[in-house]
Amino acid sequence: MSCARCLSSRVGHGIALLALSLLALSCAGRDKGPTEAWRTGFDDAAGWELSSDAVADVAVGEGHLRVHVLSAGQVAWATSESRWDNVHLSVEATQISGPHDNEYGVLVRMQDDQHFYAFSISGDGYVRAARYDAGDWTVLGSDWTPHDAILLGEATNRLELVAEGAHFDFRVNDQSVLQVEDTAYATGRLGLYAGSFTEGDVVVVFDTLEASPLP
Repeated sequence: MSCARCLSSRVGHGIALLALSLLALSCAGRDKGPTEAWRTGFDDAAGWELSSDAVADVAVGEGHLRVHVLSAGQVAWATSESRWDNVHLSVEATQISGPHDNEYGVLVRMQDDQHFYAFSISGDGYVRAARYDAGDWTVLGSDWTPHDAILLGEATNRLELVAEGAHFDFRVNDQSVLQVEDTAYATGRLGLYAGSFTEGDVVVVFDTLEASPLP
């Protein structure tokens, strides 16, 4: 395990420095979100908010969502235009290039770019769940933990998350790797993200996202 990962919950991977794709939205007065399943193969960017800047490039093309983190210690993401509360989400995530000491995964119940849950794996086989709250990480369960469900390096991993009330079940390649409880956020946008630690040039693509509302 790298020192960068050991410090990840404290330094926040540069999220405070990189605001991509989010509008600050209050939960007050919102409905419960979509009532029908949403499936996209990323033939276009419909339903997503994308942005790029000097440290990262986020784009849809050639049938996938591509996140390229150019600089060290940064995170970049795309967010859904729709808001969800109880949801079953699955997506295929593939590291294309860059150091295996990285992170990528799904974000849920995103209030804005300072408040959300992150369910993450790394190219070198670690998994973590955490809540981000205005610059502070709260690890849910154990911090970065190795798991043999994760395919290492330039490989495709199927990420799946069931968020139901305060309960979250994070699965990788059909294996449950984390189950945690938290009540801070009840609804919000979905996100797909990648991040770098001590080295930049991390490229991850996402494909075949499915999101279904739960009762």
